[in-house]
Amino acid sequence: MRILVIGPSWVGDMMMSHSLYQVLKQRDPDCVIDVMAPNWCRPLLARMPEVNQAIAMPIGHGSFALGERYRLGKSLRNRYDQAIILPNSLKSAFIPLFAKIAQRRGWKGESRYFLLNDLRNNKQDYPLMVQRYTALAFDKSAVPMADQLPIPYPYLQVDSAQIAKTQAKFEQQTALAENRPIIGFCPGAEFGPAKRWPHYHYAKLAELLIAQGYQIHIFGSGKDDAVAEQIRNSLPSALQRYCINLAGQTQLEEAIDLISCCTAVVSNDSGLMHIAAALQRPLVALYGPTSPQYTPPLSDKVEIIRLIDGGLIKVRKGSDSSEGYHQSLIDIQPELVVGKLKILLGQ
Repeated sequence: MRILVIGPSWVGDMMMSHSLYQVLKQRDPDCVIDVMAPNWCRPLLARMPEVNQAIAMPIGHGSFALGERYRLGKSLRNRYDQAIILPNSLKSAFIPLFAKIAQRRGWKGESRYFLLNDLRNNKQDYPLMVQRYTALAFDKSAVPMADQLPIPYPYLQVDSAQIAKTQAKFEQQTALAENRPIIGFCPGAEFGPAKRWPHYHYAKLAELLIAQGYQIHIFGSGKDDAVAEQIRNSLPSALQRYCINLAGQTQLEEAIDLISCCTAVVSNDSGLMHIAAALQRPLVALYGPTSPQYTPPLSDKVEIIRLIDGGLIKVRKGSDSSEGYHQSLIDIQPELVVGKLKILLGQ
């Protein structure tokens, strides 16, 4: 069985899709899984041994580009027996149709009745995203109930030689930190500041952890460089040498290598949170308006902090502070995070 998976466009969702690939291989060890996804996903897919190859999705997220989808689908004809479409959008189902793949499986999403011939419409029976993904590994008549679905945790392979090479690249930046054990910070989040723990709380946490003998490495994209600098500059000048801002300086594969070296990680609800979980790093995950009821980090080494109840609150910028932080995250005090880290580290 040759399977084409139309993958998601976000880091966290792509990490959770790894559970599907594992279940597919458990059910059919000889199946060949190719994943079509944006180019930036390649470093993730390259570290998932169940994936045969990543196929570049050249069409930008949000672009319909029907002609380009037709050409891409046509180029994939006679290669696959089955397609599994993970995004819910109408446009994501066109390439498998144009590729003339015999079985096209996915959730109903945007009323894709004529595009999918193995369409599932009972999404509400599977409240977690990872359950919705892994359910698609099963024939429609044989899908287990949500509480009986196998959910193997995502993981990422790392290579010690490659880690050493990555560490050497950033050696000059980290040299002043005196080889202390590392706590990783992931202070960024997509869709605005409402999902972010305040920078001043991260700074206070950094100060407490540096006093305990740790160094801090801050990870993120170029968009997170400003908040990372806010955190570092909020520290007393004598402590700034122990707080290294790597936001925007690493490629995704380098961030994976460096996060794998962390003693523990503190993160907002973000793609890097899911990467830290997949690397089995002790993780404190900070939630506010978003909810772990839908996309929790999948790991046995995680402490989730959320001070409010209920599901997702759709807000990009909170009205509770000038920076746009949400009150539920403002209320999480650094001392609480220190306590959770101690639990994770057995202290």
